Amino acid sequence: MLADRLLPIAPMLALLLWAAVQDVRTRKIRNWLTFTMALSGLLASMLHRGAVAPSQAGLGLLVGFAIPFVLFVLGALGGGDVKLLAGVGAWLGPAGAIQVFAAAAIAGMVIVLVQCTYQGKLFALLRNSAVMAISLVHVNQLGVEHAAATGQSCRSVDRPLPYALPVLMATVLVVLM
Repeated sequence: MLADRLLPIAPMLALLLWAAVQDVRTRKIRNWLTFTMALSGLLASMLHRGAVAPSQAGLGLLVGFAIPFVLFVLGALGGGDVKLLAGVGAWLGPAGAIQVFAAAAIAGMVIVLVQCTYQGKLFALLRNSAVMAISLVHVNQLGVEHAAATGQSCRSVDRPLPYALPVLMATVLVVLM
């Protein structure tokens, strides 16, 4: 039943919705919001009201932090985005964090493609993506600093993607599947 799947994670969904609205408006996700999400996920798992066991919540927090941290180092995501996915991992465990990250990447890609097409910058996005991919392939020779600088100089959109929006969409999709 749908309610059985959504009720245990309703607090996380409410915090994610709040984060998405905040991110769309200001392109920032406040620390108190991400920390509340992470701590409430850990607490819910300990009280047997969460979707996962406490060990899975802790591992989910670490996985949810580690995966987007690589993109943070490259300048592709902000710190709030990293902490947001860590909070999702605390609620859904490591497998859930990976699934949400993958689904959010696809949702984010679709949003950016539509945004760039609308702004007439689709060719620039494709060109910049190719430059970034080449930079990442040669990261051993060029260094992480060069890859991060390339990522910053290859922005194709006027405003960065509010990452909390695809994370919210992906989380709902993963939970409902």
